[in-house]
Amino acid sequence: MTDFIGNGKGSVELDQIGLRPCCDVYWNVIVPELYEHVARKREGLVASGGPLVVKTGQHTGRSPKDKFIVREPSSETNIDWGDVNQPFDPDKFDALCKHVIAHLNQRDLYIEDLYANADEHYRLSIRYVMESAWQAMFLRNLFIRPTISQLTNFAPQWIVLSAPTFEADPARDGTRSKTFIIVNFAKRVILVGGTSYAGENKKCIFSVLNYLLPLQGVLPMHCSANVGHDGQSALFFGLSGTGKTTLSADPTRTLIGDDEHGWSDFGIFNFEGGCYAKVINLSASSEPEIFAATNRFGTVLENVVINEHNRRVNFDDDSLTENTRSAYPLWYIPNATQSGVGPHPRNVVFLTADAFGVLPPISRLTLDQANFHFMSGYTAKVAGTEKGVTEPQATFSACFAAPFLVHKPQVYADMLVDRIRKHRANVWLVNTGWTGGPHGVGSRMKLSYTREMVRAALEGDLDNVPFHPDPIFGLNVPARVNGVPSDLLNPRNTWADKDAYDTKARELRQRLENNYEHLVKYGKGVGAAVG
Repeated sequence: MTDFIGNGKGSVELDQIGLRPCCDVYWNVIVPELYEHVARKREGLVASGGPLVVKTGQHTGRSPKDKFIVREPSSETNIDWGDVNQPFDPDKFDALCKHVIAHLNQRDLYIEDLYANADEHYRLSIRYVMESAWQAMFLRNLFIRPTISQLTNFAPQWIVLSAPTFEADPARDGTRSKTFIIVNFAKRVILVGGTSYAGENKKCIFSVLNYLLPLQGVLPMHCSANVGHDGQSALFFGLSGTGKTTLSADPTRTLIGDDEHGWSDFGIFNFEGGCYAKVINLSASSEPEIFAATNRFGTVLENVVINEHNRRVNFDDDSLTENTRSAYPLWYIPNATQSGVGPHPRNVVFLTADAFGVLPPISRLTLDQANFHFMSGYTAKVAGTEKGVTEPQATFSACFAAPFLVHKPQVYADMLVDRIRKHRANVWLVNTGWTGGPHGVGSRMKLSYTREMVRAALEGDLDNVPFHPDPIFGLNVPARVNGVPSDLLNPRNTWADKDAYDTKARELRQRLENNYEHLVKYGKGVGAAVG
């Protein structure tokens, strides 16, 4: 007989989606109890200091090639179909859904009723049904937890069925592999299976919001956000490894969120209630707030190496993956806002880790340049990060969020430029990558210098500083920034071989132009945008 344990609704609401579990169902169980479940089921280890350490097996990151959207009449005309948004047959979805439900019916289930979107005008209620206690902890950390009174009348708008130990049969189910992430906008159901990487459960909702919110006049953004003592907020766009989480966790500013936000007519708001920080090489000296949050009871650490004898973790060990992660509630950061909302941003920062070492460490963008660099979403992979990568490779992710965009990239770019213009926001391009030469020759930009440059931009210290155009990229570079060596501001000055710099800079400019032309299908205005 099934027992329903925790703050839940019982069998009636499960039956509405076809779930008739034969084992125990744990509904909105609090974190201390989830620790007990994890220990009993041997899902992870408790590290010194209290965080839970888990391994996700062969999947230590997302599986973008296994993500699909059901092609059906209510949404198909709004979706930018292609390699990112792969179509899935509705009948195949229904059949696979039955297989997933049959699988879940034979297991203990953990159910979490959670919210996305701090702004109640756009709040989304989500019911997660899963077979893993640690993933229930992960989701309680990452999303917004309803109050007890809100749970009493909780009505899910979306349901996510997560079955990591269920593997699809591609020949039967129409998937690419045994792994699948499938979104059905008509039925408002998401299937996740064949992967234990919990980030899939988080990011599938980001994809949903990237579809829904633009239709409501809200810009969804893959960015972190904070607000200063002057009440002015800032956005930080960037791909993995560029410093999005690190730079937003500033002890002198109030953190709104570290990863996903919306920009509406009312201001900005966090989609989530927690942080999902990359923690490879994490240290207390360089990132004290994140380090402290990561070493607390309730935090979930994915694929961080732990000594099983003394239970100490080694953040420098990448033997499992470089994509080691820490998932913790937002309130673990002492200067985080409780509301999750902020005013219209005064500054917008695009972060890039340029492994070629040719972009200025900070520059101010025009509106045309903002559109260009937002559409480009440029950063660089370096040797050793992926199999087959032996030298720096330019990587482009439109709007800094290509794997999660559902509409065409220009839809999001137009919305961003419109808001920048309307609210007179400054736009900055910050290179957190290399200087003095490419990766392997030059050195990584010092975090202390980057912090000084970002601080100067956000606090208005650069308002009265002269700027000069970079001769190759056309970017407006400040003549000085307090606390930063003046030679560093002009990347060419940091290279011993000036001709080599010119060659590499022109090469990157050409790659940027080619990528932009591909995105918009024509090259008009590209030259003006980059100089």
